[in-house]
Amino acid sequence: MVNPVNPNATGEAKALLNFLYDAAGKKIISGQHTQTVPMQEINYIYQTTGKKPKLRGFELLAYSPNIVYEGASEECLKEVYENRDTMDEAIRWAKETNGIVTLTFHWFSPIGGFDKSFYTENTDFDASRILMEGTPERQAFYSDMEVIAKQLKRFQDEKIPVLWRPFHEAEGTWFWWGAKGPEVAGELFRLMYHYYTDICKLNNLLWVWNCMSDKGYPGDAYVDVVSMDTYLPEYKATDYKEEYDRLLNYTSKNKVAALAEIGYLPDIHLLEKSQVPWAYFMCWSGDFCIGNKFNKEENLRELYNSEYVITEL
Repeated sequence: MVNPVNPNATGEAKALLNFLYDAAGKKIISGQHTQTVPMQEINYIYQTTGKKPKLRGFELLAYSPNIVYEGASEECLKEVYENRDTMDEAIRWAKETNGIVTLTFHWFSPIGGFDKSFYTENTDFDASRILMEGTPERQAFYSDMEVIAKQLKRFQDEKIPVLWRPFHEAEGTWFWWGAKGPEVAGELFRLMYHYYTDICKLNNLLWVWNCMSDKGYPGDAYVDVVSMDTYLPEYKATDYKEEYDRLLNYTSKNKVAALAEIGYLPDIHLLEKSQVPWAYFMCWSGDFCIGNKFNKEENLRELYNSEYVITEL
């Protein structure tokens, strides 16, 4: 029995964490990110393999309180509009199937910015100023967190545990939360943990740290799952063993590990042999899943029909 870092974690959250630990090294949980309410990726996987992923990723970006619509690009607006009401869909699906929900938040900067202001290049928002008492940045950060907490509480009210992965890809500078370095992102992670657990009483969350750097790790007291995002420049058959070793060296050997975002699916034959203890993988959406641009249909079928892979169906 492994307990979540939150001592008040719900029974459902405890059960999910232990499910991850039980799977890792014996099987792998299949996962797929979905960009839109229709979830075309899931339909494609089902039509191709006759199976559906056990884990689904949903996006919170449309729930950002500070989206600047005026002057936004058509691409930005399309992404926002297509992601609206995704939490309704996530709750519906989880209740109907007992599937595993993981949430990604491309957070439009709490102050200022334009277009897709989760990107550093589109905002002058300084994440390091959140760490200073009394700053507008800190106030806006907490105000946004309060808004998102209401969405997360909807899952708790329905007894749905959530793999919560804030401040993802903190090793990079492309998002505002990583622009000042992973150390700042780690501090933000700890601030959010205390606000959501101590103040908001959100006890249905499992806390997923997502960073491939030896700096910034929030500490074992704050993290349930360590994870990484990786997009290989071209396809190669892999079980992501090298990435697994690096991830644990950068974070903690005491935590279960996950491939939180990937472009290319793992080679199921290699994974069956090596049994690298990934708890789950989540393929990214759109072309990364649909069609043969990144993952060939035959590889998709082999993976989803392997006894080593845990699916919904």
